[in-house]
Amino acid sequence: MAADQMVTVSDHLFSGAIVGYSAALMALCGDYAFGKGERRAAARSEARARKAESKAAQRSRSTALVGAGAPVDDEVDNDVVDDTAAGDTSAVHVTDAGVKDSDDDYVPSKWGPRLGLIGVVLTTLALVAHITSLVLRGLATERLPWGNMFEFASAIVICAVVTYLVLAFRRPDRRFLGAFLLPIVVLILVLSGLKLYVTAGPVVASLRSYWLAIHVSAASIASGILLVSFVASVLYLVKVRHEEKERATGDYVPSRIAGALPSSATLDRLAARTMMFAFPIWTFAIIAGAIWAEAAWGRYWGWDPKETWAFISWVVYAGYLHARATPGWKGRKSAYLNILGAATMIFNFVVVNTVIAGLHSYSGL
Repeated sequence: MAADQMVTVSDHLFSGAIVGYSAALMALCGDYAFGKGERRAAARSEARARKAESKAAQRSRSTALVGAGAPVDDEVDNDVVDDTAAGDTSAVHVTDAGVKDSDDDYVPSKWGPRLGLIGVVLTTLALVAHITSLVLRGLATERLPWGNMFEFASAIVICAVVTYLVLAFRRPDRRFLGAFLLPIVVLILVLSGLKLYVTAGPVVASLRSYWLAIHVSAASIASGILLVSFVASVLYLVKVRHEEKERATGDYVPSRIAGALPSSATLDRLAARTMMFAFPIWTFAIIAGAIWAEAAWGRYWGWDPKETWAFISWVVYAGYLHARATPGWKGRKSAYLNILGAATMIFNFVVVNTVIAGLHSYSGL
């Protein structure tokens, strides 16, 4: 196959990958929509169980006070009815609003798991098309296919999707993450195709080095994993706010999005573990870049805009990991640091590459 033909096929596969990711997104959103009833039913039962335990604890304290001779009110607490006394152990019925609400009438939808599986399969097929597109572009140009912004953005997306699929295959209950990650994936690819696309060709002389395979590859892998960590931190903030409302009301609080998410602790662990995996890779990418700079320009570090913002991102992410081990900085504050780190990465990729002139101006635009 001739080089121009490979480039044409590569472009068609890139477009096909966008279509595939979009179809997978719709399937995963369907999984989230159909499956959330079951997850909400479990959350509702858990919230009501907590309320029942609280009422039981109050009655125990009242009994203890009576035994100690303390005066108590004669009013009987009828807010919570324990159906286990009547042989019904399926649900707790809250009657303070005069309505008997049971989870027994909930019938799990068979479409939730099916759509989730379809979404993962479509994501995998789109990833295969996406990787093939990048490989063909590299074969056509006889170089590694991440020598400009368009190719680098494509490589980041591939690494993010691979990270998601690894999480989804290991734990099917993490498929929900695709409903929030794939919109970002599709947006990045569409904007890259519209604004960053350049004709496939050779790179500038300073990039013709084996360090391109080391430094840029590490940066792509780290950036893709950090994107997944960013999504998990945003979802954590959404969920922790919802849980605070439930604690304030003492009962289940309906929510179209947060109610179907896993616990905030689960999301926090997901963000932290992906960060702990990506941070050493990002550190290695910066070190490898410094070594390459010495070989190319005769100095390890020159505070070039790209170098400076890469270091700023590293500091913010290091602060995130440190905050998680510092009392008073866990939870929301550390999540905000993760989001701030993502903002510095976006600024570095978009603004520094296109607006600020420097030695790393290889956007190809």
